[in-house]
Amino acid sequence: MAEEKVNTQAYDENQIQVLEGLEAVRKRPGMYIGTTSLGGLHHLVYEIVDNSIDEAMAGRCDKIDVKIHEDGSVSVQDNGRGVPSGMHAKMGIPTLEVVFTILHAGGKFGGEGYKISGGLHGVGASVVNALSKWMEVDNCYEGKRYTMRFELGKTVRPFKCEGDCGDAHGLYVRFMPDETIFEDINFDYNVLLNRLREQCFLNAGINITITDERNGGLDDEGNKIEADLCYEGGICSFVEYLNAHRHVELIHPQPIYMKAQKGDITAEVAMQYNDSYNDTIVTFANNMSTIDGGTHEVGFKTALTRVINDYGRKSGALKESDKNLSGEDCREGLCAVVSVKLPDAQFESQTKAKLGNSEVRSIVDSIVTTKLAEFFDENPSVGKLIIEKSLAANRAREAARKARELTRRKGALEGSTLPGKLADCQEKRAELTEIYLVEGDSAGGSAKQAKDSIYQAVLPLRGKVLNVEKSRLDKVYGNSSLIPIIQALGCGIGEDFDISKLRYGKIIIMADADVDGSHIRVLLLTFFFRHMRQLIEEGHIYLAQPPLYKVYKGKQERYAFSDAERDKYIEELGGNAEADRYKGLGEMDPEQLWETTMDPERRTLLRVDIQDAMMCDEVFSLLMGDKVEPRREFIEKNAKYAENIDA
Repeated sequence: MAEEKVNTQAYDENQIQVLEGLEAVRKRPGMYIGTTSLGGLHHLVYEIVDNSIDEAMAGRCDKIDVKIHEDGSVSVQDNGRGVPSGMHAKMGIPTLEVVFTILHAGGKFGGEGYKISGGLHGVGASVVNALSKWMEVDNCYEGKRYTMRFELGKTVRPFKCEGDCGDAHGLYVRFMPDETIFEDINFDYNVLLNRLREQCFLNAGINITITDERNGGLDDEGNKIEADLCYEGGICSFVEYLNAHRHVELIHPQPIYMKAQKGDITAEVAMQYNDSYNDTIVTFANNMSTIDGGTHEVGFKTALTRVINDYGRKSGALKESDKNLSGEDCREGLCAVVSVKLPDAQFESQTKAKLGNSEVRSIVDSIVTTKLAEFFDENPSVGKLIIEKSLAANRAREAARKARELTRRKGALEGSTLPGKLADCQEKRAELTEIYLVEGDSAGGSAKQAKDSIYQAVLPLRGKVLNVEKSRLDKVYGNSSLIPIIQALGCGIGEDFDISKLRYGKIIIMADADVDGSHIRVLLLTFFFRHMRQLIEEGHIYLAQPPLYKVYKGKQERYAFSDAERDKYIEELGGNAEADRYKGLGEMDPEQLWETTMDPERRTLLRVDIQDAMMCDEVFSLLMGDKVEPRREFIEKNAKYAENIDA
């Protein structure tokens, strides 16, 4: 990694500033890591890794090793400078102890320790310590090795110099999450791998390894569970990776790369078009994923639309009488990564979901306006392909508008129009209501009789649900299964989407527990993900879990949701107990459907959420796209993990 001149004299004990104490972290962990579910658990690792990444951005680290140990603990080791070893002037305790036990202590609040950093506002190390059953720290700084141990955030083995460490330098942190804080303390290797890979893309040349030593360190095929990550191509490699894993055809072979620096602010953009109908734009600020975008994304989108329209006019592809292409037209099939690095990054939330620095917008806008226009002038054949792609999107959008207007003229999309098959509920407050989208008229009929009419609505689905992954928006308006859903929900799609008009708080997909039912669920989830993603992001989409078996003996009945549960009930009821396999929801009478699948006191619902939007995008493209061979490979590789599937 290229060396930067760093004022090492300025990075000493005086650069570690203290803002406040640590007491509240264990009482209110969600305030600091967002959640105590698996997302929060993995956030602990990110916080420690982010500190190492900060060292990399300061030009003092190019190697990070992450390990999930056999006991379930995680360690992070880097070859950075380590933590200053002296006593902290203000606190009167070792600086290493300050960093790991005092909230808002770090080298990120002033001085020259770090000009640019990610992390959780400098609170990361102490928060991880507070939420860990134990933590071991081994610190090599300026030729000496220092160690400490903490339990539940408290020092149990004091700061100690263990002697010389030779030429070694850097920090080693190993911690065990506190099982009394987190719902689950089992780390997911693939979740960590994806995050670490992302960091390697964003910091070209840095080498990060991850190893999983649990279960002997081997997967089901006997291979070691490890990865060695390094991408010299940076965010260009990121774009290539995203497109490759979506299994799309590329419009042009190489990503377009743009970079500029103004003062201490650096902005990078890489973009490449493919033949899909969806765009993928991922943005970062100081290596933190800004999933809600912000000023850097606005600057990119604004400039992109302007440059493509200007080039369209210049090349003659857009006539004088033609309207400008919309931003949506210009982004169809686009895969882009926007990364900015800046001091004093301002975020609109603690979780850093949206960047707020106004000066970043003009910088990104400027580099895209200048560099993309230059690229089109120097590569007219690529410019022509992108313009043609945007024009095709514009024609499809116009067709969708006409289809929407035609549907409206028929009254199908008016706010007062509800589908004829909808059995609505009496309650009008959306937050108190739920709608079941039910596969088939037979099951729909049972569900209508079973429902609580005060707050439950039922919409039977009829006809083939459109695979929207292979279709533009104009086809959606002609689909007999999707239009009733749009009507019933009331919040529109595409340009008309307005979540404030949603008529139901819960949208529950209820389909048979077989292959056909699974296919319908995936088709509907694809529709919601592509055209109503906010419904998933805000937790409105659920999957009903109907039983697979009825186990009975005489008048005794049990409903089993798995083969194991079936066997358990057969054993409980004794010899000669029988089990009937439900072939579909329609086989259940209304009382059974209510008891097993619709009664809030007894049912099981799975809420659909998006842990990783890029991974979801990749999976939907793979499973629902045009490429057959990658889908076959995915199914063959993962079929062994599927349960309860009928042949």
